[in-house]
Amino acid sequence: MTATTLHPRLQDIADEFNAIPGAERLQLLLEFSRDLPSLPARYAEHPDLLEPVPECQTPLFLAVEVDQDATVRLFFDAPQESPTTRGFAGILHAGLDGLSTEEVLATPGEFSSQLGLQDMVSPLRLRGMAAMLARIKRQIREQQR
Repeated sequence: MTATTLHPRLQDIADEFNAIPGAERLQLLLEFSRDLPSLPARYAEHPDLLEPVPECQTPLFLAVEVDQDATVRLFFDAPQESPTTRGFAGILHAGLDGLSTEEVLATPGEFSSQLGLQDMVSPLRLRGMAAMLARIKRQIREQQR
């Protein structure tokens, strides 16, 4: 994997989006929204441990944990009534949670452009997804120090 290629899990997600017509892509995004796991109690009871992502149009918070073996664990909190933002978080969770720090850090920052959603989702929302990924990478780097 290089800085311009996607991890196979993310590539599968991108391929899934690009294999269906535009209107169905929004439905797939909603499915990722519904599949976003709930926060574990340690974050749900202490939301101050989550980092806000102000670039997102709706409130989104995230936390990153790096296990002893360099496995990345991702946690997101976004309102149910914000399916686009939740969907983007769901995609990142499905594609990156459980990967190694190296694999996550190698994910191209412009990954969201490979989903074929540019004509259906505002550029501001796509920038929100890129901001989520940037914060995930920054938190990983901080934990590696």
